[in-house]
Amino acid sequence: MAKVFTLDKQNKRLAGVCAGLANYFDIDVTLVRVLFLVALIVGCSLGFWVYIVLWAVAPNDADVPTV
Repeated sequence: MAKVFTLDKQNKRLAGVCAGLANYFDIDVTLVRVLFLVALIVGCSLGFWVYIVLWAVAPNDADVPTV
């Protein structure tokens, strides 16, 4: 079965984007949150816009059927 990026509503803090990315790449969610924070501070709000776009396009984990 192919991996699908979804928002993780069980481990979320705001929208579940960081938790979903951590699940997809199989890494620690704290690392993803820190990377988004650094991108927000250093990248002239790039982290904010990437987060918003992923939040808007990614499906919820409950909406994706499991096989």
